[in-house]
Amino acid sequence: MTDQRSNTSHRAHRGLGAMLLALLPLSAAPMTQLYGGEVNEPTYADIRYGVHERNVMDVWLAQSDKPTPCVMYIHGGGWVAGDKGVYAKQVPLFLKNGISVVSIHYRYLEQTIVDSGSSRGTGPIRKRGNYPEAPVGKVLLDAARALQFIRYKAKEWNIDPVRVAVSGSSAGACSALWLNFHDDLADPDADDPVKRQSTKPYCTATDGAQTSLDPKQVQEWISNTAYGMGAFGFIWDKSDPTVEFRSGLRYRDEVLPWIKAYSPYELVTKDDPPVYLYYHAGSPQKGKEVQDPNHSSNYGALLVEKLEALGLDYEFVHQDSQNPKHATIQDYLIRRLKSE
Repeated sequence: MTDQRSNTSHRAHRGLGAMLLALLPLSAAPMTQLYGGEVNEPTYADIRYGVHERNVMDVWLAQSDKPTPCVMYIHGGGWVAGDKGVYAKQVPLFLKNGISVVSIHYRYLEQTIVDSGSSRGTGPIRKRGNYPEAPVGKVLLDAARALQFIRYKAKEWNIDPVRVAVSGSSAGACSALWLNFHDDLADPDADDPVKRQSTKPYCTATDGAQTSLDPKQVQEWISNTAYGMGAFGFIWDKSDPTVEFRSGLRYRDEVLPWIKAYSPYELVTKDDPPVYLYYHAGSPQKGKEVQDPNHSSNYGALLVEKLEALGLDYEFVHQDSQNPKHATIQDYLIRRLKSE
């Protein structure tokens, strides 16, 4: 659902200078966000990287006498829910291997939620909410800002600014792929020193990523898909989750420029960083109904066609993969980040 407090906070802080916030010193106070005995407490908790209430990150720094690689994690939740704390249990393995970790919050989608009382599959098609810009754009720019902030803090945090990988699950994985394939947003002439930093990851590893936000393309690969059009402001009907997708499909032409700008598939070019695509939900079966359409490996197969055509470095692991080079996201990231 829409985070009303976050929206209010964003409006209240809209006039603040991002540069001033970026320059604020880190708090020396004891950590207040604890994750339990089986995981590491963050070195720094709830560090602000932007002006919005949800522009905060937790930071775990690996002990090293030289700059460490880093993984930035983006949580899932359909861009309307989720929490950065979900990644805490992954942290000890990375720290043990000399890799620092950052897990971020970001703005939720600003969308209208309605319940028309309809039956599943028969809810009325609805035009999107009245958004002059794609709601998902702010979400993705938060992820970009967080990556830039890590690089801005690299010297202070003893992080190698080059070897910063991005990882994520579900919608967070889609955000990670958008960063991987989008042109670098660094502005070397920006007054804000954070914005001068690169937004291109060293590599990207995802779990259950939605690789396309084009409803026509996704339906060709996953016949029972019903997800993703909230990214462009289409209304979700909680009694009929298909309304959002069917409405997006009906009015696709109206948001085609947004699809071109925010769908990871549309942004792939031959010079993009390596990617690792992991899917637990079955093996690819194009055009079939699948058990978990929101996280189907068909999403991976769709993207792999383009990666193959452009000769990009990738790994695609799913339920029926035979002897994958790296069986897990953690193994892939550790080996990639420590290869130099």
